[in-house]
Amino acid sequence: MSSDGSRASRRRAVAAATIGNAFEWYDFSVFVLFAPFIAQAFFPDDDGTTGMIKALLTFAVGFVARPVGAVVIGYYGDRAGRKAALTLTFGLMALGTAIIALAPTHAMIGAAAPVIVLFGRLLQGLSAGGEIGGAAAFLIEHAPPTRRARIGAWLQASMAMSNILAALVAITVGQIFDAAAMASYGWRIPFLFGLLIVPIGIWLRATLDETPAFEAVAAQAPQRRPRIGEMLAGHGEALLRGFGISVLWGVAIYALVVFMPVHLQRALGYSANEALLASLAGNAVLAGTCFVSGALADRFGRRALMGGAAIALLVGAPLLMAALVEARSLLVLVPIQMAFCALVGLYSGAAPAILAELFPTAIRSTGTSISYNAAITLFAGFAPAIITWLAANGFGAQAPTGYVAAAALVGLWAIRGLPRRTLPAMIALDPVRQR
Repeated sequence: MSSDGSRASRRRAVAAATIGNAFEWYDFSVFVLFAPFIAQAFFPDDDGTTGMIKALLTFAVGFVARPVGAVVIGYYGDRAGRKAALTLTFGLMALGTAIIALAPTHAMIGAAAPVIVLFGRLLQGLSAGGEIGGAAAFLIEHAPPTRRARIGAWLQASMAMSNILAALVAITVGQIFDAAAMASYGWRIPFLFGLLIVPIGIWLRATLDETPAFEAVAAQAPQRRPRIGEMLAGHGEALLRGFGISVLWGVAIYALVVFMPVHLQRALGYSANEALLASLAGNAVLAGTCFVSGALADRFGRRALMGGAAIALLVGAPLLMAALVEARSLLVLVPIQMAFCALVGLYSGAAPAILAELFPTAIRSTGTSISYNAAITLFAGFAPAIITWLAANGFGAQAPTGYVAAAALVGLWAIRGLPRRTLPAMIALDPVRQR
């Protein structure tokens, strides 16, 4: 293939991988941003805090399906190919979103209403469980050796871009509809809006070229692929380190980015528009910082970059929140939220490449999916509910940053086991040398 053809193929790969990841994060962000209205619609008999926690637990229960998606769809991606897995995850995510958008409320059908929303969240969780592993493997296997972290950074940057879109949609809908209309039907509009991208996403993923690395492995051993047990037995350390790295990755994203607009309103009294304005500015910084992170990781090594970012989150996040509590001003909120997101982007931008590089081609989708989603399910998915509980039980405004600091200790433990310059498993991206 010509160099122009290779570049065109990489651009198409980036577009296909990131559009699904952005759709996933958009739906998750919209659910959190509109959680107060979802609580009113499906848990109307509870007081404000209890109903909110139940809505956030419904959001979190979707993460229970992620390990199942990680194993089933990740393994499917290692057997049938990255393209097939990515097409499947996009379709499942669209179905789950449509169910939530159209679910009848508690006033319409009673206790069955939250069960329907829960089913939609489970489908979304199943899809998300296989998304990150397939997308990370797909991007890394299409990337030149010296640009893997930079190209992998598109996964996390697309999350920031989708958060910007979700915030803009929330602001727009909030300006158009009053509180009564929002509680009645306005909260559905952002979910329905997200579904507009579905035909393009499915077409784009269905018409992709498979990665050369996967095709080479498939050609060498068409009758023999490792079973799940074999993968776990042979790569336990990689799974454990990937899990530890992902704990801080997921907790930082959900605590400091996704849930922060809601926390700012409930704990510090900011208005919805003020919190969303800060979120917009912060996510713009997050997107840019992800690419800086990838470039630095490619240039100076994974461990130095990730270790420094984890220490910055451990120390810097609580200090930034303390300054915000002291000032309680929009002029202070916006730059502090931008600083939060810069720290998150510095850590998470290089994370997709690092996770994918931990595993050889034949099990990359499965290994990445399992290590990432186990961490997300246990520590990140329940972060909004945990933070809400912590804030109401003595931690106050520092609830999200304290949770991030604890996760940073786990991340630092995992990072210190990485090589200083490059990962041995990177040779596995060459399927000939792998075998």
